[in-house]
Amino acid sequence: MASVATANRAELIAIANSVASEKMIDRGIVIEAMEDAIQRAAKARYGAENDIRAKLDPNSGDLRLWRVVEVVEQVDDYFKQVDLKGAAKLQKDAEIGDFIVDPLPPIEFGRIAAQAAKQVIFQKVRDAERERQFDEFKDRQGEIITGVVKRVEFGHIVVDLGRAEGVIRRDAQIPREVVRVNDRIRSLILNVRRENRGPQIFLSRAHPDFMKRLFAQEVPEIYDGIIEIKAAARDPGSRAKIGVISHDSSIDPVGACVGMKGSRVQAVVQEMQGEKIDIIPWSPDTATFVVNALQPASVSRVVIDEEEDRIEVVVPDDQLSLAIGRRGQNVRLASQLTAKAIDILTEADASEKRQKEFVERSEMFQNELDVDETLAQLLVAEGFSELEEVAYVELDELAAIEGFDEDLAQELQSRAQEALERREQANRDERTALGVSDDLTTMPYLTEAMLVTLGKAGIKTLDDLADLATDELVEKKRIEPRRRNEDAPKRPEPKGGILSAYGLTDEQGNEIIMAARQHWFADDEDAAESETETQAGDEAAEGEQA
Repeated sequence: MASVATANRAELIAIANSVASEKMIDRGIVIEAMEDAIQRAAKARYGAENDIRAKLDPNSGDLRLWRVVEVVEQVDDYFKQVDLKGAAKLQKDAEIGDFIVDPLPPIEFGRIAAQAAKQVIFQKVRDAERERQFDEFKDRQGEIITGVVKRVEFGHIVVDLGRAEGVIRRDAQIPREVVRVNDRIRSLILNVRRENRGPQIFLSRAHPDFMKRLFAQEVPEIYDGIIEIKAAARDPGSRAKIGVISHDSSIDPVGACVGMKGSRVQAVVQEMQGEKIDIIPWSPDTATFVVNALQPASVSRVVIDEEEDRIEVVVPDDQLSLAIGRRGQNVRLASQLTAKAIDILTEADASEKRQKEFVERSEMFQNELDVDETLAQLLVAEGFSELEEVAYVELDELAAIEGFDEDLAQELQSRAQEALERREQANRDERTALGVSDDLTTMPYLTEAMLVTLGKAGIKTLDDLADLATDELVEKKRIEPRRRNEDAPKRPEPKGGILSAYGLTDEQGNEIIMAARQHWFADDEDAAESETETQAGDEAAEGEQA
């Protein structure tokens, strides 16, 4: 590259071929870079105002240099224009409006021009090389690639991938793994980003997909699609869980992944620095899968709370520590595997919790329905937990409870409806006291209780509501898996949408916000109509005056 300044024709072509081969880029790009460098050097020699072109023959190495000028009647720009008289010297049949070529003699590169030319070629080649790297790796996300450790910088591992470099950031490494320069290392291509300094290839050895891909390499049935890994969770360097299912009833998915004498799973374990792997049969039934995911602990009962998207797991007292795992590892991995928040309770804890809920619901029915303790407890024992259930259940279902008759059922329903009306009125009064506009009562899905919650959050007008994003309104709280322990110190409540406690969906949240924004569009239409009427009135007045 340094000899471009003094190279003859053959040497120019040899340099282009050498650079294209070394950088693995198209030879035409190198030729184009050389032409660009020569053009810049010529402009520095003859003046940057000139429109100078250069053409390098890719086969012979012949170099042509010329200036392009336009034939005009009167010259305003002497660098890019020429009159008919001057044009005749260059081209006999030139006419006004033609662009003609003014050949220039070859130039000798001075030291500064040569350096500038070299920089231009370097930059063009570097840009082409970066684009080639990005194109090569952009569609390979999720693949496992083998490279050589080039260096370690601030805890991040730079890996030579042959035609590019990748980086394994500190949080994408397996903890306590010792890596040395020149070690061969396998990793997952996590992300490829185009950036100003070139494509950035981010690798990972800690991602669950790295484990999935390793199993696909070791287990032919996974590679062929007979066995599928439905879920995976990792605590990198320590323990992992995968949920597998077989699409062929004659093949045991767990046994196929373990292999003869554990050969297949051991190959993965060794690559992951001794990380212990639990291979679990996946099940479409959530409760069954949770029981499997919490192995080796045994489970007594599973209660799924669909509204809160939580799972309550009851285990024998002697299984509690096993279910939770060291520093909560077992329940945390089970939670990641099932994508559900899991609460672990002992049978004693569960009994205490049920008793507490039973008492609270009984007291609520006693107070709201004005009934005695026995009747309230009977309702709770039959599965009633909210006033709405009593108020709007089929009358026959209520009357079918042992000891009830139709008259008692009607009376209970009437009292439940009156209690709900009292609640609604109390919420309405509180909403009014908070200054929440009546306009918000026309919004879909919003109850008086929700309007009170909005008012306490400072949302009091249609504009306030319309300014919200859907996640600010209805996003569910992010709940971490934990063991229920009333004596444990309370952690800060995770944030969610203002109305996250009411179970609204994202679609319902969108509908509420769009309904609140309708008045904006109506105001725009009214303004447009008013402007049109004003213009029409002005035109009519002008016509009368005429």
